[in-house]
Amino acid sequence: MTSTAPQTTAPIDGAALLNEVEAFHRRFNVFPTEAAYVAVTLWDAHAHLIDAFDSTPRIAFLSPEPGSGKSRALEIVETLVPNRMAAVDASPSALFRAVSGIEGERPTIVFDEIDTVFGPKAGENEQLRGFLNAGHRRGRLMYRCVGDGSNQTVQGFPSYCAVAMAGLGSLPDTILTRSVIIRMRRRAWNEKVEPFRQGIHEPQGNVLRDRLAVWAGQVRDRVQGAWPEMPDGVTDRPADVWEPLLAVADAAGGTWPQRARAACVQLVKASQGDDKGSLGIRLLTDLRDHVLIGVDRLPTIAVVDRLNALDDAPWADLQGKPLDSRRLSRMLRDYVTADNEPITSRNIRTSGGVLKGYYAVDLHDAWQRYCPPPPEIPLQALHPLLPSSDGTAA
Repeated sequence: MTSTAPQTTAPIDGAALLNEVEAFHRRFNVFPTEAAYVAVTLWDAHAHLIDAFDSTPRIAFLSPEPGSGKSRALEIVETLVPNRMAAVDASPSALFRAVSGIEGERPTIVFDEIDTVFGPKAGENEQLRGFLNAGHRRGRLMYRCVGDGSNQTVQGFPSYCAVAMAGLGSLPDTILTRSVIIRMRRRAWNEKVEPFRQGIHEPQGNVLRDRLAVWAGQVRDRVQGAWPEMPDGVTDRPADVWEPLLAVADAAGGTWPQRARAACVQLVKASQGDDKGSLGIRLLTDLRDHVLIGVDRLPTIAVVDRLNALDDAPWADLQGKPLDSRRLSRMLRDYVTADNEPITSRNIRTSGGVLKGYYAVDLHDAWQRYCPPPPEIPLQALHPLLPSSDGTAA
């Protein structure tokens, strides 16, 4: 008599499976660091488990020049993730419907040439940016009017889904901070990879994809609600980005928990260097590290001259014009002092009279809150300057 009892799937060794996924990437991709291989492998696996997490990090392969392997990296990711959906030509409404499940199973969005979306016409793609931002967190809805004419109603569309991107240059800050960033570069002459043949190698990746799906089902209960231990110093948004990946590593076991945390520290530190992509943070950092270094105050004219003289800095050419005192003032007023007052110029008494300028003490709180730590030398607390009888700092 034939048994009708359901067949049970043998437990899959998660560490060994992730090793195979990493090896598959290494056949076709040259990533800039070992940390990148770890992060991408964990991201592939997390895409099968995103319903177990409160957030899903985006992964972005970015480079300054074409021919750096971004699209190939995305092609390999496509073979390993569930329900891939190429989104380069998809409209925001199509993405809303796909992710909400209206058109079938929720997809993993794969977005090549993302620079064409957030380049010169970025203002025309605010809906898409909002979608990518909202979909980082489970439960966020994108609200749209549906219907015709006067019969329209407001409907909330789920936006939570895994997203992999590739493109030239950078991304809006709001997306960068929700992403694991892999800075790709062209292969050196001695860096060899296997040519990717879609008809041959895509099925091989799909076999790994299906095994990842089975393994995900086996560890889902263990991953659900897990709070993986974060490396020292990884908090706030970087912690949101890395928690799912570390949870996957912990579930896999072997060397993956240690490798994942080492990769987390390395890539988070690299992403903090990317904060200089924010012009305001770049200004604060340059003021701390190059302009007000060794002095507690400086006239505005000297601040502007020093900024414009910095090599490899944007200040001498801001849309064709050098930084001036008016723009400096506008930019610094967006930040506040420890007393929650806008950072503004104040009187500085010099041998030639009284000039307007900036005090390090006024910038100290913003430096602590926004700037990456200075190399090797921690920020030291600055003692407030005592005001003189005429209201200026002594």
